[in-house]
Amino acid sequence: MTPGINAARKAAVPHTIHEYDHDPASESYGTEAAEKTGVDPARVFKTLVVAVDGKELVVAIVPVNTMLNMKLIARAAQGKKAAMADKQAVERTTGYVLGGVSPLGQKKKLKTFIDDSALGFETIFVSAGRRGLEIELAPRDLAALVNGGFFPLHQE
Repeated sequence: MTPGINAARKAAVPHTIHEYDHDPASESYGTEAAEKTGVDPARVFKTLVVAVDGKELVVAIVPVNTMLNMKLIARAAQGKKAAMADKQAVERTTGYVLGGVSPLGQKKKLKTFIDDSALGFETIFVSAGRRGLEIELAPRDLAALVNGGFFPLHQE
């Protein structure tokens, strides 16, 4: 079990675990997850850690078939500028390796922003805490678990 799965279980949130054989040569972990689970990529969300105004780390959760809009995440986090966080900072803060960062069960609770397109689905998929492992749950349950909110965050 991963800390992400344990967090969902502890909160008694309905969820389903999906495991697949991760290909280390895969160029996009999120696209690989969608393909190997047979799920519409719009329902599979990637967990990105962003530095807002060069200091505060926040989590952005967006569909794997889109790009995070840095202006939108900065605005949602009430900052001026946003940039992808340093890899070592991400791993140190979340306790997960890149490609397997789950929004659930992170070492340090970061402010979390979920793309509002998630509300269009009964359930969505996010990383369960390692490459090749996804957790499926209702968007509002995810928001409750991470104390997050819904915002427009992506560009096609």
